[in-house]
Amino acid sequence: FARGEVAFKEFKALDDISFEVKRGEAFGLVGTNGSGKSTMLKIIAGVLEPSKGTCEVKGTIAPLIELGAGFDMELTAKENIYLNGALLGYKKEFIDSHFDQIVEFAELEGFMDMPLKNYSSGMVARIAFAIATVTEPDLLIVDETLSVGDFLFQQKCENRIKELVASNNVTVLLVSHSIDLVQRICDRAIWIEKGKQRMLGPVDEVCEAYEHLKR
Repeated sequence: FARGEVAFKEFKALDDISFEVKRGEAFGLVGTNGSGKSTMLKIIAGVLEPSKGTCEVKGTIAPLIELGAGFDMELTAKENIYLNGALLGYKKEFIDSHFDQIVEFAELEGFMDMPLKNYSSGMVARIAFAIATVTEPDLLIVDETLSVGDFLFQQKCENRIKELVASNNVTVLLVSHSIDLVQRICDRAIWIEKGKQRMLGPVDEVCEAYEHLKR
């Protein structure tokens, strides 16, 4: 038997990335798997702290980053609406006044007393999206949430995001493997690859350059 040695190199999930998103702007993040997009969103949402550099966000944040985050799967959907709303910083009275609107948007009127552990991933995504968008946050962060569920509900979510940006001055950060979706929703985009910033600019230009590399 010989003792082995393992050497660990320093790993930077993100390195020298700088951008600013204006209020009311829809901003896309594109890149291959493992490029650092989700890490970036977690830093912006306050889930992770950068080891170097700064990240400043003004206003309330509704992060749709990980499916099921902010929920207790043992509780009912109704209980989870209040739980998740509280985690987003909203009082019970606010959720009371918006409860029917949340349920109606999620289209889950007959499932409110069911434990979330019995929900499909698509149903959980419906609840999460309905809570996050009915509260009209200053910043909505969406990471692949729209890829879960049926096509009609995906369209409904896309339309809701466009309404929020157009009518309520909500800022949106969107990560999606669907480049078409990013181009339909976003004004500008950043392309991150292997933790580094490859390109920043108008969404069509960034997405076309990214797609060209993938071919």
